[in-house]
Amino acid sequence: MPLSPLTPSDEALRLQALRPYQLFNTMQDETFTGLVRLAARLFHVPIGIIAFVEEEEVRFGLNHGLPPDLDRVNRWETLCSVAMLREEISVFEDLEAQPCDLINPILVQRLRLGFYAGSALRTPEGHAIGVLCVIDHQPRTFSPAEADLLQRLGTLVMDLLGLRLHLLRQSTWDQPLWAAIYTRLTDAILHLEALAGYSSVPADKPATLAHLAATRAETLRVIDVLSKDIQALQG
Repeated sequence: MPLSPLTPSDEALRLQALRPYQLFNTMQDETFTGLVRLAARLFHVPIGIIAFVEEEEVRFGLNHGLPPDLDRVNRWETLCSVAMLREEISVFEDLEAQPCDLINPILVQRLRLGFYAGSALRTPEGHAIGVLCVIDHQPRTFSPAEADLLQRLGTLVMDLLGLRLHLLRQSTWDQPLWAAIYTRLTDAILHLEALAGYSSVPADKPATLAHLAATRAETLRVIDVLSKDIQALQG
């Protein structure tokens, strides 16, 4: 692997921690498809991705809005390799005016990316295996409240990945339980997508601001309840 500031000090342990999750790269499961679609919808952007950062590549097998043939890219060309290293949310509000100098810019330029925000996906032991990110072709601002929302969504994604891995390790696959989770999550996604529509209203009046604040609070509540439910199922 090339020597790079994108290589964390715990790389060997990180790659070992990633290995059980790599099967999700090719997994066709509407549960995760719905989550990345929801992420894009909540932030009103065209692209949402659950990316797994491997030794030389980053896999985009779970994504909404990317070209069908773009399921993997060189690790040294993607902002996900940068976002994975950080404890806080990684935000690039205007990639044309302020590009990231840690990566080769070819992919950003080819996809005409203007904005990127990513939250690292960490195992219970603290190893970053990937990123949940939202992307736009236009520059845009990203508030602290939005950063908090993205981080909570990342926690939800990791909880769900952990539950599926837990079930796969059992002697028999608990299809009724996974089906129940799928139904629960689908209902929540429909509710959250409706809330996302409300949050796109311009906040130009006090009553509208109050409504948007209530909408954001309800969005966070639903996500937190889902995370707690999923964590409880893992014992």
